[in-house]
Amino acid sequence: MLQVPEHQVAGHRAINGNLGPVIDNSGRFYKPFLDDERGSTELAFYKSFCSDTRVPDHIRRFFPVFYGTQDLEASDGSGFRPHLVLQDLASNHRNPSIMDVKIGSRTWYPEASEDYIQKCLEKDRKTTTVSLGFRISGLQIYESKESGFWKPEKKQVQSFTADNVRLVLRKFVSSNSSIGSNENPDCFLAPIVYGGSAGILEQLLELKAWFEDQTIYHFHSCSVLILFDKESVLKGRTPVAEVKLIDFAHVVEGRDVIDHNFLGGLCSLIKFVSEILSSSKESSIKACFTELEKKCYCTNNGNY
Repeated sequence: MLQVPEHQVAGHRAINGNLGPVIDNSGRFYKPFLDDERGSTELAFYKSFCSDTRVPDHIRRFFPVFYGTQDLEASDGSGFRPHLVLQDLASNHRNPSIMDVKIGSRTWYPEASEDYIQKCLEKDRKTTTVSLGFRISGLQIYESKESGFWKPEKKQVQSFTADNVRLVLRKFVSSNSSIGSNENPDCFLAPIVYGGSAGILEQLLELKAWFEDQTIYHFHSCSVLILFDKESVLKGRTPVAEVKLIDFAHVVEGRDVIDHNFLGGLCSLIKFVSEILSSSKESSIKACFTELEKKCYCTNNGNY
């Protein structure tokens, strides 16, 4: 039985007669072809990517599994239309915190129409796309069983400044109960989720190493999806967090040229995550020294 993805944080949703993706109970995600060339472009990318032997096996894990296409009744009631059949990335997560980050300081592709380029430029300039090389397109952060998710509205996300982005990246890995408030995020989960040999930072660095060399594709308007389960992390389960690349409707051939647009945005995101991880480590060290001082004070009857 098909249903609207509960954990979709960006893009058009299949509600209120709108065209959008649906999922089933077997872990598959059905993305409808739109009326323009985007669906066929994305299909062509998946076919090329799956068969291209130049793509290393360790890089393929960062992409959704592609199962082919299937004609389904469209969610907007327009009749049957082809859908890409992909891996539902959230299906193995019970209460996932998810962030969709659109990468690159330019989201339009060279072959686009002038109208489309102007539309993209307007949005890029209003968001952090131009200033940071990436923008947050949508997110949800799991707080607790009682509070559920903090999921800011689309307009709020689009208005994020660089400071807002930094704050949200901190909230994403915090244990504070009131994440949606102005409470200072504690970044308690940063060393586990962002750090470690299998954390977000290491995965982003692995992608960066590939993008420093690969000249097969240019990923215009593509997103990095970051997701993890807070409850699983606190219970010590693995894998801790996942990084995936999604949305390939504007991918073009690289023609032996490095994708500097995507690489630059990825490096910028890595810088933000690295800074949060470093500051959380410094905070942990300070907290340890403070606790040690308290113990020494008590042991020596109030004298240091």
